[in-house]
Amino acid sequence: MKLVGARLPGEDAVHIARCDGGGDDARIHPITDVDQFWADAQRWTAKAAELTGEGMPAGTVRLVPPVPSSARVICIGLNYKAHAAEGSFQVPDHPTLFGRWTASLSVGGVPAPVPAGEAGLDWEGEVAAYVGAPLCDADPDTARAAVLGYSTFNDLTSRRAQKLTSQWTLGKNGDRSGPLGPLVTADEVGDLRDGLRVRTRVNGETVQDGDTRDMIFELGAVLSLISRTLTLRPGDVIATGTPEGVGYVRNPPWLLGPGDVVEVEVDRLGVLRTPIVGAAGRTESGEA
Repeated sequence: MKLVGARLPGEDAVHIARCDGGGDDARIHPITDVDQFWADAQRWTAKAAELTGEGMPAGTVRLVPPVPSSARVICIGLNYKAHAAEGSFQVPDHPTLFGRWTASLSVGGVPAPVPAGEAGLDWEGEVAAYVGAPLCDADPDTARAAVLGYSTFNDLTSRRAQKLTSQWTLGKNGDRSGPLGPLVTADEVGDLRDGLRVRTRVNGETVQDGDTRDMIFELGAVLSLISRTLTLRPGDVIATGTPEGVGYVRNPPWLLGPGDVVEVEVDRLGVLRTPIVGAAGRTESGEA
């Protein structure tokens, strides 16, 4: 089942909705508002599967990320061996974790602006996982079982800002730099350890082609580690890292500029398409 965040016609509140089909034929079935959904995600997901009727044309709603404003977005850096190697990093003993704010998130089709002073944006195609139940001091199996679903994600990065200091926060929180695809429930995706192919294309050319089996730190283990320090809540998002093939390590470096289109495609999750615009595009609407 595919779930999306949606603003309904004439309403400011964000709803979680079931999305059936795709493209111009997609239909939206509103479930409940985003905060109520994540307060009891398992129950509302079950109810979503029972919804009947024709639903609403997807074009009549504004799509937004399916996360509550209170969500923590925790990203894993250097989580594929080949990606760590291409950046001349040693494989870390523990996962490199950094945070995004929900304000940086967007959805497919929303233009991502290149910040002023940046030569361009770098692509990082990933799988994002959504926590569906509270996790505190959880073991890896319990943590893995608490994942409600997954989506495509692009951790678009401002490399100049990222490299100003040893902390990555600034370069990882540009306006609309974190597009998310629809949430696909875990029962349709399976275990990342069994392998999902992760591909990124720039203007149709494949620049990343990896597999989640190559992750250094497995999702359940990372969730378990995080839960020892902070309690993970329903709606929190974990971005699981990117495979090799990013732009800044190429010779010469290749970064995304205005007019480029970047796509992230993940098995069973679909294609996430993001057009790139100039710095002036920062003032434009961040909704699809």
